[in-house]
Parts: sequence; structure tokens; C-alpha cells
Amino acid sequence: MNLDRVSDAPYAAFSAVAVAAVALLYLVPLVGLILFSFGIPGQPSLAGYAELLQSTAAHRIILTTFRIAFVVTILSVALGYLLALAITHLAGVARTLLVAAVIVPFWLSALIRAIAWVILLRNNGIVNESLLSLGLIAEPLSLARNETGVIIAMTHFCIPFAVFSMLGSMMSFDQRLTQAGQSLGASRLRVWWDIHTPLMVPAIVSAVFLVFVLCLGFFVTPAIVGGGRVVMLSEFVSLSVLVTLRWTFAAALAVFLLVATVLFLSVAARTVGLRRLLEIR
Repeated sequence: MNLDRVSDAPYAAFSAVAVAAVALLYLVPLVGLILFSFGIPGQPSLAGYAELLQSTAAHRIILTTFRIAFVVTILSVALGYLLALAITHLAGVARTLLVAAVIVPFWLSALIRAIAWVILLRNNGIVNESLLSLGLIAEPLSLARNETGVIIAMTHFCIPFAVFSMLGSMMSFDQRLTQAGQSLGASRLRVWWDIHTPLMVPAIVSAVFLVFVLCLGFFVTPAIVGGGRVVMLSEFVSLSVLVTLRWTFAAALAVFLLVATVLFLSVAARTVGLRRLLEIR
């Protein structure tokens, strides 16, 4: 009797149940969404996709969504990298406090955080009032109900995801490699650029993928902080379903977002390899 097969049997059964659950709760509705985008049930057609190709409003919102997602991803991963690096090199109470500062936002809902940012960034909010009282600005800055406020609020939301995507790899990094580089006369900057950064590329790409995909589906934060002036794809889909009642068009938009996500995943997987991207060992 093969003991390995016997020991693996419970895990195989559990995996089968998990796969069945995913197929039932995710794949079946997804297939239904794709069929609905083609007018099924009913008369099959490409009306939803034709409207997507012809709608200037949809093109503008898609461009806005990808532009904001790109900027937020760059800012979140860059700041998250610095925070993860600081956590790695700190110890004791300082590390605990920094980790707590990253974790605490997870305890607050996206709605509460979005409203808090509106209070902070509005013309008579804490940020503008503080800058005015210090004499740093002559009139309030336009930080809310525009892309600037949306980017700030979304970046704050995404930084913890970027931090924890990279922190594990940084914590397991073999510091003897940097010590070897320094012993050979390399500066700290050279060691960081030639040794540390290349080994962190898979973790950085994973963080980029996670944050970018997360940004593509943002709904609450742009809707509240943008104040109706910054509309992203998720909100546009919601409006198409609930207000204009263009359900086929909304399904086509959702399928477009899904395809864009899959394409981005394929590019990221080709860059660092799918196993390294998903951190499969």
C-alpha cells in the first residue's frame, strides 16, 4: 500500500470540496454574466459590446479608471516598499508600532475611511484649515471631489495590501548576501540596487498585481470622495444596472473588466513566472 496516497487522501477530498464550492459560487455566476452580456437568455446579440465600442462616456470612464489605478498602484507599492523595508530593519516596540499602524486601517470599513477623507480634504477640512493657519497657502486647495482626493484616499486604502505582499519576502531575505556585498567594498546603495532589489522583484510584481486589480474594482471610495465628479468602472456598472437599466451593457462592461484583469495577470506571470507571482512553493 502506498502510504503517501493514504496520507494525501483527506487533503484531496477537501480540495475537491473546495473546487466544487468555487465552481458553484463563482464560476456558475461568472458564466451566467458572460452569457448575459451576449443577450442570453433571449435573442443572442452583440448589442452590449457594440454600445461599449461606441459610447464615448464609457471610453472616458475606462481611461479614468486605468489612469487612477496606475497612479495609485505606483504610489501604494512605492510607499509600501519603504514601509516594509522599515519594518524589516526595525525591532522591538518600534516594529510593533509600525506594524500596528499598517494593520489598524483593516479594522475600519471602506465607507468610514472614505467619509473620513472627505472630512479631512474638503475646503474647510482639517488639511486646508491647518495649511491656512500655518500660512503655507493663501486659499484652500481643491483636494476633494476630484481625482486628487480619490487618488489620496485609494492610496491610503491600498498601502497595507502592498506592504503585506512584500513583507514576507523581505523578512525571509538572507542578510548574509548584503553583508557579503559590503565586505567586497560595495556601498549600501549599490548593495540595495544590485542584490536586494532584484531578489524582491517577484514580491514587488505580486504587490503591483494585487493593488492594480483591487483599484480596477473600487466603488465606495471614488463614489464618496469623488462626489459624483470622478466615476470609475464599478460605479458606472452600478449606474447602468440601477439607474439607466442597461443590463446587457453593464454585463459587457463587467466582462471587459474581467478580460483586462486576466490580461494583466498574464503579463505579470510572463514577467516573473506564475508560480513565483502566486508564491507557490
